[in-house]
Amino acid sequence: MARRVLVTGGAGFIGSHVAEAFAAAGDRVAVLDDLSAGKRAQVPPGAEFHELDVGAAAAAEVVRTGRFDVICHLAAQMDVRRSVADPRSDARVNIDGTLNVLEAARAGGGRPRVLFASTGGALYGDLAEPPTAESAPKDPQSPYGVAKLSVELYLAYYGRVHGLDALALRFANVYGPRQDPHGEAGVVAIFCDRLLDAEPLTVFGDGRQTRDYVFVADVVRSVILAARAPIPPAGGLDTRAFNIGTGVETDVLTLARTLGDAAGTSARTVHAPARDGEQRRSAVRIDAAARALDWRPDVPLARGLRDTYAWFAARRGALAR
Repeated sequence: MARRVLVTGGAGFIGSHVAEAFAAAGDRVAVLDDLSAGKRAQVPPGAEFHELDVGAAAAAEVVRTGRFDVICHLAAQMDVRRSVADPRSDARVNIDGTLNVLEAARAGGGRPRVLFASTGGALYGDLAEPPTAESAPKDPQSPYGVAKLSVELYLAYYGRVHGLDALALRFANVYGPRQDPHGEAGVVAIFCDRLLDAEPLTVFGDGRQTRDYVFVADVVRSVILAARAPIPPAGGLDTRAFNIGTGVETDVLTLARTLGDAAGTSARTVHAPARDGEQRRSAVRIDAAARALDWRPDVPLARGLRDTYAWFAARRGALAR
């Protein structure tokens, strides 16, 4: 039976892929996005579109009256550096905006499955040895991570007290087609643009900082599975939280070399000072998602980078015509 699905941030990088996947499955999809980072052209054909700030009263009304079976909350301020520079603005979007959605979902009177796009990188900080399990200590190094952790605490509260059917998907570093190197954080997209311009790749610090890079198609599959999977009864912070990554650490210098190979060139790098709020190492364990959601990543990094670079190159060629 077709479900009614709302994707906040559904005109953005991950959100547009998620909206497409639900539409392809025969669900009736609505997208809510203020287009501050997303693009109207990325909204799937036939999807109901609401150009609204996620924190607006009108956005709450869409959620409250929409009778949605699934709410995928991906709308966010997702730049760590921006959160360091302006933590209040980050909190307005990532905390207040999410509470706007949760309160509206509670007031709507239905029982939607709420899927929250959390972070598997910024949440844990540098206290635990990677790869980190969901139960690892939480010590965010940036306001962005603090906001995501705050929302997860709210999710646990709404589950226990209000019976909200909500869970958190803690995404590692997602990359792939449609990532915007100008409007969103994403080193792979930035590097693709630099390679296409035959310019050196800027590496902050010594380049040995690691991340867990997961391809967007794998992330989308985790969302689709989480929308239907049985989930545990509401409990503590980590009870309904699932890491979505690969469990593999890749440092920035290795990423640059691998992407250069995908582009058929030797990647030149230049170094810049390390950035505030950036953790040193990050990778996540995915055992919980494998058990509860029957999810594992399918796309190895080298293949994902080839596909991503090919998409950026094709887009550049189309724009040049």
